[in-house]
Amino acid sequence: MKGLILAGGSGRRLRPLTHTSAKQLVPIANKPILHYVIEDLVGVGVTDLGIVVGDTADEIRASVGDGSRWGATVTYIEQSAPLGLAHAVVEAGGFLGDDRFVMYLGDNMFEDSLEAVVDGFAEGGVVSARLLLSRVDDPGSFGVAELGNDGSICRLVEKPDDPRSDLALVGVYLFGPAIHEAVRSIEPSARGELEITDAISWLVDRGDTVEHRLLDGWWIDTGKKDPLLECNRLVLDGIVGEVAGSVDDTSRLDGMVRVGAGAEVVDSTLVGPVVVAAGARIQGSRVGPYVSVGADCTITGATVDHSVLMDSSRVAGGAHLSDSVLGRHAEVSGGGSASLLLGDHSVVELGESRGVGGD
Repeated sequence: MKGLILAGGSGRRLRPLTHTSAKQLVPIANKPILHYVIEDLVGVGVTDLGIVVGDTADEIRASVGDGSRWGATVTYIEQSAPLGLAHAVVEAGGFLGDDRFVMYLGDNMFEDSLEAVVDGFAEGGVVSARLLLSRVDDPGSFGVAELGNDGSICRLVEKPDDPRSDLALVGVYLFGPAIHEAVRSIEPSARGELEITDAISWLVDRGDTVEHRLLDGWWIDTGKKDPLLECNRLVLDGIVGEVAGSVDDTSRLDGMVRVGAGAEVVDSTLVGPVVVAAGARIQGSRVGPYVSVGADCTITGATVDHSVLMDSSRVAGGAHLSDSVLGRHAEVSGGGSASLLLGDHSVVELGESRGVGGD
């Protein structure tokens, strides 16, 4: 069975961060989201991977390479235009051939084991598709599955105005070769895209067997700031404390704190869960809980909680950041408090009053 990872989205909901960075490479607990996806697939024996890329192709290639570090083989598939998930399947047809495959959106994360989702699907049989579903509070924001009296999927609707179900399609789909006929048989939706929900509905209407699995644990679409920070919180809750870097005698570590090799903590308090990557320096500051500090970051005389700091960002001068995401080489200083979403190389000086950044 092959894996198809979709990493071509533009990440409009995470701008300005995604003006200069692929949304699939935003880190959760200091690891790019896309790397979690690859680990999930390799962990269930899916090592022949195709990654669909768009405008951020060069950055994705630089981060993933040929996949050998995970024991995988990666083929990059350039999507000619962002025309929908079913369109991505069309353009990946040469890579997929007639093999069964797992399609995984590159900015989604979930708690359950992928093993239970893929179990038995590779062996073939009469099943044309298997969908992963999760109950959500706002089904109108997602593709939604409606179940018949027998519990089978009877209808799929993309972002319905009046949802008849709270079962959202999680960004993991398993398909047999019949999906290729389906994606070539549908028409673009009102928004001009080939919707994967329409392709699956085509299979259902034809009488094909379309199974589903329901998630027990959490699922996060990380395409917005607040869900991304929630995902960071959930992953950090599972870390194990380890100090490989330098922590001086005037510093205090409370709870689960991971300090990477080459990182320095001086005269500071870290309240776990917190991860600090290699080369970072924290001095005279309070950091945590729920903070991921990227490589070569500097936090000096500041307070940071519930935040993600990407590589080489800097917080100083009495700033208090909460619920923030800082891009690479972003700088925040000044004595004020704020919740920020900053792109790479942004510079913000806070005043004394409360400021709230965009989301």
